[in-house]
Amino acid sequence: MKRHRTLAFFVPNAGCPHRCSFCDQCEISGTQRPPTPHEVTQQCDTLLPPPGASTMEIAFFGGSFTALAPAYRGALLAAAAPFVCAKRAVGIRISTRPDAISPAILQELKEAGVCAVELGAQSMQDSVLKQNLRGHTAAAVRTAAAAVQKAGFSLGLQMMVGLPGERDAVAAAFANAKQLCALNPETLRIYPVLVLRGTVLARWVAQGRYTPLTLEQAVEATAPVIDLAEGQGIRVIRVGLQDDESLRAALVAGPYHPAFRQLCEARLYRQAIAAALQGSAPGPVTVAVAPGQRSTAAGQKNANLAWFAAKGYSLAVCEAPGLTGRQVVLQAGT
Repeated sequence: MKRHRTLAFFVPNAGCPHRCSFCDQCEISGTQRPPTPHEVTQQCDTLLPPPGASTMEIAFFGGSFTALAPAYRGALLAAAAPFVCAKRAVGIRISTRPDAISPAILQELKEAGVCAVELGAQSMQDSVLKQNLRGHTAAAVRTAAAAVQKAGFSLGLQMMVGLPGERDAVAAAFANAKQLCALNPETLRIYPVLVLRGTVLARWVAQGRYTPLTLEQAVEATAPVIDLAEGQGIRVIRVGLQDDESLRAALVAGPYHPAFRQLCEARLYRQAIAAALQGSAPGPVTVAVAPGQRSTAAGQKNANLAWFAAKGYSLAVCEAPGLTGRQVVLQAGT
């Protein structure tokens, strides 16, 4: 599947039948009101490339798009569709709830030029979904995913790490990811739970009913999910919420980091290097990684180098042509 940039429009909370424990989409998106169709037209006309040159998608994120009032949903699609027809965008991407999918809605999306549908699964444990006020079951995720794929859309799934009700965040994240990957999505987004002001979670934290993950716990739980998904050819298109001033201002607690994905990928490098060093005597070691991956392999602020130094290895990292992904190779003589 080709990678596409997106021109994103946020419809915060619009269409949602209720608000989940963790959700304040206005804070997450930095948007206080949904866009008007006229604003969609204006921004598409201003920001999309000329006809035939585009690799961009128009995206409607932040709410439950297919649960919007039909007239408003149709108006947004009608505003975006001409730019797909004119080849100024390659398609339209939407995110929605698993229980807001029907054959009629999928047909409507298809006719409007929608090419990708992302489902906010969040968890595949019914008890966790119920506790977090999601209003749908894991079975609804499976049913909706199958319908989306049968209708010919690219399927994306979204999951959260560290939700209330999970006894072991690492085990729960991996179990959820296994079930979601079994649905064969093309893309996956992974979000560690952040506590934002004005949410049910914020109240639970104040009451001592919920303790969010630490940054270290979130990395430990999320890194294996990235590895699992990518190992099955599923593209992980986001890890952690996008860094934003309004998000930082609204943050009450939780494992926030502006480069959370890099922390997770650095952890995977640490594990790969440790496996390659298995049985090697401590001392100077040079590890080759793929081009462009040295800083990630070394870890933020050289954290991986320090971790191996504490174990007696003087680690140097270099880049080698021909290596791809997170391959690591011990160089001769080390």
